[in-house]
Amino acid sequence: MRRRQFLSLLGEAALAPLAPLLAYADPLDGCGVPAARDDGWAVAAMNEDVLVDRAALCGMADRLAASDANIHAVLVARGGKLVFERYFRGADEIPGRLYGRRAENVTFDADTLHDMKSVSKSVASLAVGIAIDRGLIRSINEPILSFFPELSDLRSPEKDRIRLSHALSMSMGLEWVEATPTTGDYKNDEARMHMAWDPCRYVLSRSVTAAAGQEFFYNTGALTLVSAIIRKATGRPLDEFARATLFDPMGITSAEWTRVRGDTDAGGGLRLRPRDMAKIGQLVLAGGRWNERQIVPKAWIETSTAAKIKGTDDMLYGYLWWLSSSPLKGREIHWAGALGRGGQSIRIVPELDLVVVVTAGYYQDYSPRAFQVQYGVFRDVLRGNLPPG
Repeated sequence: MRRRQFLSLLGEAALAPLAPLLAYADPLDGCGVPAARDDGWAVAAMNEDVLVDRAALCGMADRLAASDANIHAVLVARGGKLVFERYFRGADEIPGRLYGRRAENVTFDADTLHDMKSVSKSVASLAVGIAIDRGLIRSINEPILSFFPELSDLRSPEKDRIRLSHALSMSMGLEWVEATPTTGDYKNDEARMHMAWDPCRYVLSRSVTAAAGQEFFYNTGALTLVSAIIRKATGRPLDEFARATLFDPMGITSAEWTRVRGDTDAGGGLRLRPRDMAKIGQLVLAGGRWNERQIVPKAWIETSTAAKIKGTDDMLYGYLWWLSSSPLKGREIHWAGALGRGGQSIRIVPELDLVVVVTAGYYQDYSPRAFQVQYGVFRDVLRGNLPPG
């Protein structure tokens, strides 16, 4: 299937279904006023509501708390400050003590790590930019198979045309099915890839269905290749490279990034605190800077968040970043986003100097409602921050 619905595009291999539970607000003095913590964030005080319509955001959060929406956190940064922070209670998928995952009812707070799912892909894009800037990866125009001499038996004229840029823009042109939950016979290429003895071979052995660069086709296998390329180029797995070059310089100290057969799961294995998700958004908004330190090259931020190909549902795609706009009050508000299955999102709105983070637990809900709930949060935040005119 060439065209997939947006919700399915946010899907990795499915797990046991979760039923949404009644959420309630985590009581915070000042209704959403962020707590000052030693984590690098400047936070807005009660008397700085000029940065945000706190009454509107509190009303939104109270409605979420009183509903059955399985939203876990909403954070807003504006003008370089964290201005709104609210956590809820709901159903989540928790890594098992030994293996697998289990469903659990969680009371979320500022210290709770949350699954990023495909938000991980956009973070991997930042690591690619750092590696290129340091001369560890020569160019995004390098042929994919040049990084994998051990897979030379898979070469063909069509596959020789696949570049790193095509993996980053989801346009490799290889057959791939992951837009459905995993079934008992594993009719899902992402699940099959993770079970394969050599996941990179599995990805690159898929049949060619389109010329490289010609067609958007969402493929988490592309991130398996990207992860291996970073390891080969830097001498460190992606999680270690990202920790040293991205997370540590930003004061992100509690990230977890799982590995599959020795390589970092760049397609969906990252867990972050929502405050650290907001840091990632602020970094991108600031052209790769965090607290006056240039961490990711500005040129890579501009390149990776520029449209490369038409995606799905009228959205565009850069290098592992979604690009779209939201109509509001007669205007089109443009944003770049890191979006993950279940309702995880970091949306960056340059014209409003705004970052919006949402986490949620709709991992197995492929219905339009799951997207509408978390996107509705973003729309409500926009309404509360859009100046007149």
